[in-house]
Order: sequence, then C-alpha cells, then structure tokens
Amino acid sequence: MAKLPKAVTKLIEQFERLPGIGPKSAQRLVFYLLHNPEEEIERFAQRLKAIKTETVTCSVCHNIAEHDPCRICEDQTRDSSLLCVVEQPLDLIAIESSDKYHGLYHVLHGAIDPLNNIGPDQIYLKQILQRLDGVEELILATNPTMEGEATALYISELIQDSGRFADIKITRIGHGLPIGSDIEYADGVTIARALEGRRAVD
Repeated sequence: MAKLPKAVTKLIEQFERLPGIGPKSAQRLVFYLLHNPEEEIERFAQRLKAIKTETVTCSVCHNIAEHDPCRICEDQTRDSSLLCVVEQPLDLIAIESSDKYHGLYHVLHGAIDPLNNIGPDQIYLKQILQRLDGVEELILATNPTMEGEATALYISELIQDSGRFADIKITRIGHGLPIGSDIEYADGVTIARALEGRRAVD
C-alpha cells in the first residue's frame, strides 16, 4: 500500500469506510476507476456530489426525496389512517415493492442501540407523536433484530404512556421475515406476507 501513489491510497481508504467494503474490494474499485476515461470519472464525481445537493429529507416522514414533502406524503390517494414505521429509507422502498401497502410512512433513520450510543433522541422517534392524529393503525416495521425489537417496544410504550392515542391499533410486522434479517434485503413476496401477518403489540 505504501508504494502506491498518495491519491490512490487515500481513495482506497475512503472506499474502505463504506459498509461491506474490505481492503481488497476497495483496491479493486479504485483500480477499476483508475482505468476509466477521465470524463467517466468526472460524471461519477458529479453523481456522487448530487446525492447531497439534489436530495432533501422530507419534513413530514423523513424519507429521502427530490423535494419536500416527498411524493408519498403528497399523494392524496394514500390511506392516511395507516402509518408504517421503518428504520431506513431502504426499508420503505422494500415495503413499497410488495405493492400491498398504501398507507403513509415514518422513517426513523436508525434504531435504538445503546452499545453505539444511539438513543431515542438520535433518531426521528419522538416525532411520531406529532403524526398520529387521524391514524387508526400504527405498523411497527422495524427490523427483527434486538435493536429493532427494542425500538418497537419503546415506540409502543411511548404512545401508550402519552394517554392521547388509546384508540390506535399498534401492530408489529409479522410472518415472512426471519429473525435477524433486514427488511431492505427481502423480496416483495416476503414483505407482502409480513404485512399480511402483522400482529397486535401487547
């Protein structure tokens, strides 16, 4: 690594910081880019910059979008009596691919994870209370992991303790998703079964 040009080693180090990219994969990516024409690299750099300059976070559901509010929150045909809570925008995309859910979303951008110093205030969790007027069912579609389960329990208790939304049915996404898996990697059929098998939260 020390014998490579500084520009190459620095880019390799940047790629290594990406999730799922190890040292060997980072090297392959950098050398792939190195052998591309300069105009291709320029286009890649522009697209990379655009994901920050041409996207916004929806002020309503906190999804990543091109404008605020996002197209889902703007869509008057969506069922506003259903609110589905997910951890990440990729989970929202996965649920949309099932074509079985036509309600609204709330994206947390994470899950409660004390080991990594992520508490309720580090994610869009308490904002859920501001969105419950008119909601008849709240679907907790956090991932079936320890963190996802803890987050779902926290949300359920937060709503029950508020005393304002006693009539809201709180359900947990159910059958179809194996324990320990992430929603974003599930196919549409699996997501559909999980939505159909949602259960009430005690």
